[in-house]
Amino acid sequence: MSTTNLDMQSLEPTIFGNDTVLIDFWADWCGPCKMFAPVYDKAATKHGDVTFAKVDTEAQPDLAAAFGIQAIPTLVAFRGGVMVFRQSGALPPAALDELVGKLRELDIEEVRKMAAEQQAQAQA
Repeated sequence: MSTTNLDMQSLEPTIFGNDTVLIDFWADWCGPCKMFAPVYDKAATKHGDVTFAKVDTEAQPDLAAAFGIQAIPTLVAFRGGVMVFRQSGALPPAALDELVGKLRELDIEEVRKMAAEQQAQAQA
């Protein structure tokens, strides 16, 4: 599967319409982003059960701001509609494959339960 470019309109349907979503925040002028792009694209073809998305921070500044992106590349992962991972910096291929494996192992119901508990605590 190839990568999907996200904008404000496609963000929520992508996150909530897919089991596992990885988002790469990048920019064309960013050297590390250019080095990471082929690694990310190859992983997208290798792991067809995961949605690999990209956000060009120059073209989508509002989306980058909504995520508080301050360094690129930044990789964000969602499982069952819940953000479960966020890291700035390019990952080598083996680390990206390992991340995908760990995302698959997560119990979606447990993740949702923990997210609901955290939200309830924040509102209290």
